[in-house]
Amino acid sequence: MDSPGNEPDPRFTLANERTFLTWLSTSLALSAGGVAMAAVSEDVFVPWMRTVLALTLVCLSALSAAMAYPRWRRVQRALRSATPLPPPAIAPLLGYGVATVAVLAMILILLGR
Repeated sequence: MDSPGNEPDPRFTLANERTFLTWLSTSLALSAGGVAMAAVSEDVFVPWMRTVLALTLVCLSALSAAMAYPRWRRVQRALRSATPLPPPAIAPLLGYGVATVAVLAMILILLGR
C-alpha cells in the first residue's frame, strides 16, 4: 500500500487483514442465510415476508462485502499515521439489520405454530 507514514508493526497489519477477511466471511454467511430464507417452503412463512427477509439478508451481505476493503484501507492508513482507528461505520447497520431479520423470523415461526 502506497501511503505516507511509517510501516506499522506487522502484527497490526495482519490483524487488520484478518478483520477484512472476517467482514468477507460475514458477507458470505449473510448471503447463505438469504438464499436459505428464499428456499424456505411456502407453508412456513408467507411468500412476501420470506422474500423481504431473504432480500434484506442478501443486501446486508452485499453491503458488508462492499465496505470491507474501504474499511481495511482506512484502518491501514490510520496505523501508518499513528492516528486513532476509525469506527466501523457499517457495524450498527449490520447488527440492527440481522437482529431485525431474526426477530421477524422468530415472530413468523411462532405465529405459524
